[in-house]
Amino acid sequence: MTETAKQVCVGVVTGPHGVQGAVRIKSFTEAPEDVARYGPLGDESGDRRFELRLIGAGKGVVLARLSGVDDRNQAEALRGQRLYLPRSALPQPDAEEYYHADLIGLEAVLGDGTPVGRVRAIHDFGAGDTLELERPGAPPVMVPFTRAVVPSIELAAGRLVLDPPPGLLDGDAA
Repeated sequence: MTETAKQVCVGVVTGPHGVQGAVRIKSFTEAPEDVARYGPLGDESGDRRFELRLIGAGKGVVLARLSGVDDRNQAEALRGQRLYLPRSALPQPDAEEYYHADLIGLEAVLGDGTPVGRVRAIHDFGAGDTLELERPGAPPVMVPFTRAVVPSIELAAGRLVLDPPPGLLDGDAA
């Protein structure tokens, strides 16, 4: 996917709310209500577009109306639907902040330039972000996304530099 076509998942429909087509959305934005801030949302393929109007908040979700969704059955059919924005619609992150979509696909190298792999995913298991690196000819490995382990991120160069502690990249650590 080209940089201009890159999308960012900003939320997921978790189910219907009421009988008139409203939905519950788990927002992945820093402020949950910002899921509606940057314009129409789409599905991953870009085939479906939704205007979103917030109508409230619930436990861990925002409540919203999506254009074209007029009853509970239509809302139920969207359960699990991920909602995307073009990366270009989002503001530039602050210094030392990154959108996950900008990190996925970056080449991971050691300080001397030795290739390690590519960022396949970013996970948050509750103790901070962890990068999942896919490695040619080796099992994937998880590395903490900390300044100590990832001292340099070069988005323009398409890479990040690792300074792993001894043993982190060994096959047994995957």
